[in-house]
Amino acid sequence: MMQRSWGPVLEKDGGVTFRLWAPAEAAVTLLVEDREISMRRTEDGWHSRRAEAKAGDRYAFRLDDGTTIPDPATHAQLDDVDGLSLIVDHGAFVWQHPHWTGRPWAETVLYELHIGTFTPEGTFRAAIDRLPHLRALGITAVELMPVAHFAGRRGWGYDGVLLHAPHPAYGTPDELKAFVDAAHGQGMMVLLDVVYNHFGPVGNMLPRIAPDFFHPERHTPWGAAIAFDEPAVRRYFIENALQWVVDYRFDGLRLDATEQIEDTSETHLLIELAETVRAAVPNRHIHLAVEDQHSRKSLLNRDGGIVRHYTAGWNDEFHHALHVVATGETGGYYENFLDDTIGTLREATAKGFVHADRAKDRVGPAPQDPLPPDVNINFLQNHDQIGNRAFGDRLGNQTGPDLLKVLTALLMLSPPVPLVFMGEEYGEEQPFQFFADFEGELAHATKEGREAEAEKFGGMPDGKTMADLPDPLSEETFKRSKLDWSRAVTPEGRQRMEFLRELIDLRQRYIAPLLKTGTVEPRILPADEGIVAIDWRSPFGTLLLRANLLEENVTPSTLPGETVYSFSPGAKTGPWISVAFDRTQRISEPKLPSAVPTEMDFERSACISATS
Repeated sequence: MMQRSWGPVLEKDGGVTFRLWAPAEAAVTLLVEDREISMRRTEDGWHSRRAEAKAGDRYAFRLDDGTTIPDPATHAQLDDVDGLSLIVDHGAFVWQHPHWTGRPWAETVLYELHIGTFTPEGTFRAAIDRLPHLRALGITAVELMPVAHFAGRRGWGYDGVLLHAPHPAYGTPDELKAFVDAAHGQGMMVLLDVVYNHFGPVGNMLPRIAPDFFHPERHTPWGAAIAFDEPAVRRYFIENALQWVVDYRFDGLRLDATEQIEDTSETHLLIELAETVRAAVPNRHIHLAVEDQHSRKSLLNRDGGIVRHYTAGWNDEFHHALHVVATGETGGYYENFLDDTIGTLREATAKGFVHADRAKDRVGPAPQDPLPPDVNINFLQNHDQIGNRAFGDRLGNQTGPDLLKVLTALLMLSPPVPLVFMGEEYGEEQPFQFFADFEGELAHATKEGREAEAEKFGGMPDGKTMADLPDPLSEETFKRSKLDWSRAVTPEGRQRMEFLRELIDLRQRYIAPLLKTGTVEPRILPADEGIVAIDWRSPFGTLLLRANLLEENVTPSTLPGETVYSFSPGAKTGPWISVAFDRTQRISEPKLPSAVPTEMDFERSACISATS
């Protein structure tokens, strides 16, 4: 595995090696507890020194002018982002499920959560107690919103500045590991959302000590672009990914806004990162997902059915088209989905990549076509689509119960991988709003930014003005965004969870085996306006899905084969859905590559984990 350059390294024979890339500094002094130690500088800007130190010791770096800074690659902080760093011994944690190897992607049902608002306490430890709830639902993978250390006590996590350190408000590195370990004990994978396209606006010292970390002539929505063509910069992010997957044993990562990761190197950072991570843990199921506004297929290429780099990508087109159908909203992002909304939804459900930008698909090898349907991650809601709305209201407050039921079945019983946002399973009515913990001019700019963001996600509700927007800097906005778990035990909450549990069980019975064949061919059938009619053919048979998304009285389809699920409001007009599996309609089965993990492989690893 790659030898790490950034952050403290505990040596096997004792002592700790400290390294800092600070080419703008002629000299750097290492501060460890009460000692001051001069560091050695190399021509390429690295400052290094081995010193007597141990796990738990505090340290920092003093620059030429006397400024003291934390380690940009610190693994833990004593307090806030400008305080002292702590040495962490990742090898000291005792794993209760060390033989866990993950689960195949075909079995994935994702549950996205924000640690700070998932429980009243907002900690890793408290979240562990809710894992049995997720397991009982049938959730197979938890996706954490970013936990990297950001300025202040509360925030979504997308403004991290110390990317190797878990935010102390959530808990310690060992408590994060305990959460991952406990999830594995429940048979669930854990993925982490990481942000490699920018740093937060408070606490980032890299521009000061290493100006070449950035390209000031290039810009992202958050400031100067990162210089990924610089070797030290590449190593910072690749080593960060390795830390989460190796030291914390995450089962994968979700990379935020990868279209903003611009790299002119011969091998794009995204390609090198994926190859390095996969090589480091060859005996585990590792799933790497992207949020990519260009919908670049080249990131998702397969090699005889084997994932080459990235496993899947978020399918925003599915959500946006569906949202227009469900709510009638047409402002902001949804304006682009007014023409042929149902046609777009059909294409997004069957294949994805509706608005793929082929001209910008130049990251790796030539993009493949077709790709399997589970390269798409579909959702009715996620943190962006709720939290960026003016008041953070959820889909259940915007559409009728019958249509919501049909849309949920459409999500769960079509082959793309489904994602559920926390609280969605029991019909949470608390909003999820944008919150941060900034001061001064930045606080003012954050408030102004919320006004612009609200316009992109549906605009202002009737009767409301910008003056009514929740204050993103108020602690009350943060508290209001916490889940109300009492709703989960109400009759309505229990009914919704039972419905979702039923759909997930059906997915594992019918959809997962279909995806494991390695060959699934979608076909969009001609249909009346408002009808989604798609067949997915495989060597095992054909999955047939028909859904009416309008309030018109259209007779539900009668499908051949075994009925998987059906819902109709009966005599009333309204939406309905029918799903069936016909084993007589098959395609010839291809020869699967020997390297594809089998169901027996997973059952063996699960048994080992359960008895370890």
